[in-house]
Amino acid sequence: MNSSVAARVIGLIDLTNLSDDCSENDVVELCSRAHGPHGNVAAVCVWPRYVSRAVRELSATDVRVATVVNFPHGRDSVDQVVDTVKRCVADGADEIDLVIPYEKFRDSSDDEGDRAVVHMVAKVKETLPENQLLKVILETGELRDRDLVDRAARLAVASGADFIKTSTGKTPVSATPEAVETMLSVLRESPRIDRRVGIKPSGGIRTVDEAARYLAMADRIMGRDWATPETFRFGASGLLDAVESDLG
Repeated sequence: MNSSVAARVIGLIDLTNLSDDCSENDVVELCSRAHGPHGNVAAVCVWPRYVSRAVRELSATDVRVATVVNFPHGRDSVDQVVDTVKRCVADGADEIDLVIPYEKFRDSSDDEGDRAVVHMVAKVKETLPENQLLKVILETGELRDRDLVDRAARLAVASGADFIKTSTGKTPVSATPEAVETMLSVLRESPRIDRRVGIKPSGGIRTVDEAARYLAMADRIMGRDWATPETFRFGASGLLDAVESDLG
């Protein structure tokens, strides 16, 4: 059972190194692990300064290159975020993982926080070429309750997100089944839109059993054939080790 799940999981991983001490050599090693005898991961996710190196390392593969902006604190201005996005796209990034201004969203007593989320997501989406993906990080562990997670997810989808993502992995609480179920329910219940929107559970997912629980949730809520690399990713640094162990 685990080996069949592991074979399914490997192609859904965004293999990530966003450690504070990440070096260029670490990125080279990350990229070398992204394609192997058991198959390729969906993408690697690295700091903006390493996008061009990752692109060079993966040029002969179909592994995509993702990077992060407004990360991890969510406090940069829209202009700063857009400038970073433009540089990353010029360096060859295929996917942008954007942190919403989650503190402003969470702490505002009126709709100021909602407007901040909508404005930032929409501006970044507007900046991206059509074939680049925008994955919007809600930082669900900091939003305190499911109603806020639900609202943040709906705002992100309405503003142009191609994926909604749980977490940066930099806060005490990352992906949880409760947050992922809420986000999947938003995707299921949202009004029809002219594009496919996916989900990325991220942070703290280290075993095949943990990954299997999230996939089972997606199968139950969205349908058995829904979770593909175009709609479902795991943001993880250690999950590939567990997958390779099961397949090896």
